[in-house]
Amino acid sequence: MKLNELSDNPGAAKKRMRVGRGPGSGKGKMGGRGIKGQKSRSGVAIKGYEGGQMPLYQRLPKRGFNKPNRKSFAVVNLGLIQKFIDAKKLDAGKAIDSDALVASGLVRRSLDGIRVLAKGDITSKIDLHVAGASKSAVEAVEKAGGSVTVTAPAAAASAE
Repeated sequence: MKLNELSDNPGAAKKRMRVGRGPGSGKGKMGGRGIKGQKSRSGVAIKGYEGGQMPLYQRLPKRGFNKPNRKSFAVVNLGLIQKFIDAKKLDAGKAIDSDALVASGLVRRSLDGIRVLAKGDITSKIDLHVAGASKSAVEAVEKAGGSVTVTAPAAAASAE
């Protein structure tokens, strides 16, 4: 086999259409763009334009609102905390706070605080100090003999 004998399988690579290369090419003269008009010119971008009619994105009402000072919590499930305790990445004997969760690698960063949710089972007796916790998560931890302390003042009012 020589370099000049190398070739692709027949039909594997379709050659691109070269427009505007004479009448014999089948896409000559105006290159499939029609006659005159905005779309026949180069550098045209007509995205949501509807020929003068009010575009759809302007006809629909605006909805929603993003609170500029909203809090963003890092979410942790009880099942994952138990998994990390079993793997000896978290110490159930000590108080588990946001610093311990970040150090163990369970949470990448604590954002505005860590919120605990009740997905999964907790069997260890743990002492949690977090910014927020769902009612069912608090119940599950207390059922296992542990305690949950909600540290953020705004979250504490809603958790109880």
